[in-house]
Amino acid sequence: MYPRSPRLTLASTVSLTLMGAAALAGCAVGPNYKRPPVEQPAQFKEVAGWQPAQPEDGVDRGDWWSVFNDATLNDLERKVAISNQTVVGDEAAYKEARALVAEQRAALFPTVDLTGGGSEAGQHVITTNAGGGASSGQVVTHTYQVALGASWAPDLWGRVRREIENARADAQATAADLANAKLTLQSELAADYFQLRLDDAEEALLKDTVDAYARALKITQNKYNAGVAAQADVLQAKTQLETAEASQVDLESNRAQNEHAIAVLAGEAPADLTLAPIANWKPQVPATPELVPSQLLQRRPDVAAAERNAQAQNALIGVQVAGYFPDITLSGSYGFASSALGTLFKTSNAAWSYGANATQLVFDAGATTSRVRQAKYAYAQSVAQYRQTVLTAFQNVEDELAADRVLQKEEPYKLAASQDADKAEKILLNEYNAGTVDYTSVVTAQATALNARQTLLTLQVQRMSTQISLIEALGGGWTASQLPKD
Repeated sequence: MYPRSPRLTLASTVSLTLMGAAALAGCAVGPNYKRPPVEQPAQFKEVAGWQPAQPEDGVDRGDWWSVFNDATLNDLERKVAISNQTVVGDEAAYKEARALVAEQRAALFPTVDLTGGGSEAGQHVITTNAGGGASSGQVVTHTYQVALGASWAPDLWGRVRREIENARADAQATAADLANAKLTLQSELAADYFQLRLDDAEEALLKDTVDAYARALKITQNKYNAGVAAQADVLQAKTQLETAEASQVDLESNRAQNEHAIAVLAGEAPADLTLAPIANWKPQVPATPELVPSQLLQRRPDVAAAERNAQAQNALIGVQVAGYFPDITLSGSYGFASSALGTLFKTSNAAWSYGANATQLVFDAGATTSRVRQAKYAYAQSVAQYRQTVLTAFQNVEDELAADRVLQKEEPYKLAASQDADKAEKILLNEYNAGTVDYTSVVTAQATALNARQTLLTLQVQRMSTQISLIEALGGGWTASQLPKD
């Protein structure tokens, strides 16, 4: 049965709409989220005895790699966020998650549709006249209609709001995953870059060594020609020289692989990137800030992602709890219907309707209860994963602080050992020229000196790599404040 006037229909619809809007202001079912507490130490254990470089605010900015003061590295790092295909894919995943938030939010509002149509129907009719004769013909009828309809399922129990909360937290977790991917790949590029520079520095070291060994071979050959040295001395000198030359060639493979890795991380084909050696390049350890553990929870994107996942799982508990309550749908339509197109929109041809439907679950053999339990267990699992991520973050920082502390203490000894080995090499070579020692002593001294130089150089680059790992463990220049708010 239709109401007495369209005005009554409109008033009723408005009333129902206001009632639904009032319901939206209520509390959503399910637990409200609180960040899971985690135990945090007052300070990092390995800070004791560790001396951060000055100034201590070295990486408190987004482009953390700039602390290395290397223009080539700066250019390469910026390409990671733009051209690296892993980052591009993660960014697409983040945008997809944001689109899902918008889709879930749309469920709060009514859906409106416009329908229209027309049909024609014919019937063959035979009529008999008064004289007993018969005639036939066609009776054709036309029907036209157009209607505007709307339906709305008011979020009385907060199911939709919990779904929005879940989608928003998922999007924030995806944003943190994106930040973590950038940080990881940029750290990897920096490590590969300095390994390439180590290859260049070693190549320069070996070049000087080859030149020195060639001079020693010439001296030994001259002494052999003069009859004051054995042929074995010449062979030993040649062996030293050839071994150094082989090591020099071997570095080409290592350098090429590092250059190829850098190209791919920067989003380029290996054939399109060539990094020229830097003359007289020396490792330089950058400034690194000292942070307390509580700051780590805000600076690590993987920690932020794990915490956001916990909120997403918590919201799903409310989604499942809403299954205990009835679903209510409001609907209404207003339109026109006529047998003639020209009179379709006359007031007399207007038709309207409105109504409400409610569905209450009566029996499902405990399925809803099981889904609520599943959501609670999933949340408990996400909380455990969050706490484990925090513990792992603390471990990462402690590991890198310990490594840097040990390398700091070790470097002076390696430097002294290299300097002493250089002196011993010169002394023994002079003594050999004077005929007071055999060439085996010279060979041993040369090998020791070369190994000491390489070890010192490797340790210095290792300190730089440790700083990269420490910066990564501290979250780079990222903070949780960069997460999207909606």
